[in-house]
Formats: sequence, C-alpha cells, structure tokens
Amino acid sequence: MFELAEAKLQPNALILYQRDSSHEDQEILQEIQLLAESAGARVLDTITAFRRSPDPSTYIGKGKLAEVRERVQQDNVELVLLNHSVSPIQERNLERELQVRVLDRTGLILDIFAQRAQSHEGKLQVELAQLQHIATRLVRGWTHLERQKGGIGLRGPGETQLETDRRLIGHRIKTLHKRLDTVSAQRQLRRKSRAKVPVPTVSLVGYTNAGKSSLFNRITDADVYIEDQLFATLDTTMRRIELEDFGAAILSDTVGFIRDLPHTLVQAFHSTLEEVSNAQVLLHVVDVVSDYREQCISDVNEVLREIDAARIPVIMVYNKIDLGDGRAHCKRNPDGLIDKVWVSAHSGAGIELLLQAIAERLSLLHTRCRISLPASNGKLRANLYQKSVVKQESIGEDGSFSLELELSPADFGWLQQQSDVTLIERM
Repeated sequence: MFELAEAKLQPNALILYQRDSSHEDQEILQEIQLLAESAGARVLDTITAFRRSPDPSTYIGKGKLAEVRERVQQDNVELVLLNHSVSPIQERNLERELQVRVLDRTGLILDIFAQRAQSHEGKLQVELAQLQHIATRLVRGWTHLERQKGGIGLRGPGETQLETDRRLIGHRIKTLHKRLDTVSAQRQLRRKSRAKVPVPTVSLVGYTNAGKSSLFNRITDADVYIEDQLFATLDTTMRRIELEDFGAAILSDTVGFIRDLPHTLVQAFHSTLEEVSNAQVLLHVVDVVSDYREQCISDVNEVLREIDAARIPVIMVYNKIDLGDGRAHCKRNPDGLIDKVWVSAHSGAGIELLLQAIAERLSLLHTRCRISLPASNGKLRANLYQKSVVKQESIGEDGSFSLELELSPADFGWLQQQSDVTLIERM
C-alpha cells in the first residue's frame, strides 16, 4: 500500500486537471491543491487539459501526455496527481508512459485518511478501504504479505504471482471485516448502554476544513487536533455537554465530507457514520467566507442522503464570521425555531446563540407525563423537584402524590428505572 508520507517527506508533484467543458472551475483546482498539500506533496504546477471525453487508454490525449512527460523529466517530478477517478488500466498506462507514480483522486483521499487515522477502528477502516481500492490495481505490489504468513506452500499449481497477491489481499479483507464486525458489536453495546439512560446526541457535520473540530473544542473545552488542512481529524470524538433549560446532551465530532467522497470510504466508515445517522440534531457547519459554500452545502447534503441522515433536523452553523463582518446573529424558521446561526469558533462569538438553538431543538424531545408516587417515596419526589421537572402536583386521599412532569430523554429514562413509580399517562 502506497503512502506519500512514507515514500518521501515531500515528493515533487504535478497536478493534472482535465475538464470536459471550456469552463475552468477554480474551486476544483483549489481543492485538489489542498488535498495534495494535506497528503504531504510539494505541488510544482497544475497542468489543465480540455477534452470532451476521456481517452479510454490513458485518460488524457497524446499531446497532453507528451507535455506531462516532458515536465516530469524536466522538473524531477516523482508523483502525478489526477483530480479524477480513473480506471486501473488508465492508471497503469499513465505510470508506464510517465515512469512515475500516478495517483487518482480516490487514491489521494485514501492516502490522507491513512495518515490521519489514530484510533484502532479508524486504522482498520482505512486499511479496508485502501485494500478494496487497490484490489483491481495490482502490479506485483503485495508480495511482502507472503513473508507475513510464510510464502512456501501458499501457491497452488500454476498460480501466478498476481493471483497470489489477489488471494492474499482477499484474505486480509476478510480478516478486516471480522475485526470491524467485532468493533461494531462493541459500539452497539455502548449504544445500548446509553439507551438505558438516553442522552440525546448532537452531531457536527460539514465540508472538510469548515471548522467543525474548532467549534467542538470551543463548546466542550476539548483538545481535538485542529489544523488548516483537509481531513485534519478522522476519528469520532464525543463529549457530554450541559445545556441551559434542557439538561445533558452528547456532542460528537465526525469526519469531514468532501465532494465525490469515495464509496469505499463511505462503506468502510459506515459504523462510524452511524453516530451521525442516529443523532437527534445535526449541526451543519459551513465556512461562511468560502466562495463555494453553496456547493459545499450541496455536497454535504448528498453524503447525508447516502448515509440515511437527511431526515434528521438540521441547524445551519455559519462559521468563521471573524474573517467576515464579525456579526453574530441567528434566524428562525416559520415554526419559530432557530435554524441558522452565525458564529466564530475562533473568537467564541455567537456560541451562546448556538447553544440556545440546540436546546430549543432538543426540547422538542421532552416527554410530558403524569405519574403517581406513594406517600412513602418522598425522596424521589424531592429529587424531581430538584431537577425542576414538576409542572403540577396534587395529593390523593391516601397521601399519594400525582405529579405532572416535563422530562428530557435522559431524565425520562432515569425515571423508568425507579421503583414505586406508576405512569398514569403520557401527554
């Protein structure tokens, strides 16, 4: 498996961007440049080409191929990056013609993920995605796996080296699936434990480098790694927060999204992304000063649809106002709920408005109910008053208490575990 950071500290790279129209999209050019720099490459130049349909053999035409070959030799280029997903044959032919490593967009993103993954699960997920991607791109690159198992006796009669490599990769993929199934089962157990005393989850989502981790740190006082680069953090981080007029909630920071996110990554990170699809509220973080924020919003929404999270209520969070007009404010929807907030994770401006918006949305999850307590359970009655959840109370002839309550999901789960409580009705 190829990783830029392991190949050389900063390999000299050329970016090849081929468009199918006369319009040159500066956003795409900036993004592939950021991806390359995030992977650790030194970008020498970007070569653009116009072609209505890719060449089936080398993706680019013969004339452009000759130009790229000349630049590779002239500038001592070690890596050519394409802002496209190309077929294994096209990638192989380009490498044969240019005599340097060629990496398409999917391979580049996978390489960045390999560098960023920190947790055990994250590393397993990235390795699985990489193996699934390169399984069709084998060029005698996996024979080292024989040494891990012992090469003698592995090959069948007449088996070629390529077939051996494919079989070894297939075996490794099965092993990774089993390990991830185990991790996923552990995650399900933790989720069931949380469900016993349910605390609602609020997930941060957004385009990569929009400032999600900075916002997470600002709200939770955590120390999640942040950097001005794409996919600075990969592993899901969760923290408990206390919201005024609501109570406890869990805030989770997840991997940033990007246009054309490789499907192998979406599949590999499915268990992690379940934290998003199981959230009660999503905070969609947007870089307010980006010239391409509307396209970024559209790309994130597309990924949310892929992971079945488009049904979850969303609060739009326009971050980095300190780089713009600096004015923190919010807007409400026709139902009177805050659905847009302008904040700065850097300065803290607008954070109180955002917390208010989260509390409003989660308050819709509150349960109103009427319960009955025996006269002997005065301790539980006192606890309910201490939590400020009692709306009305009446005392029966036998001294029992009839209480009308408004409870958060966490408090309602806690109440269900108490003894001597009779639920009269949910309102």
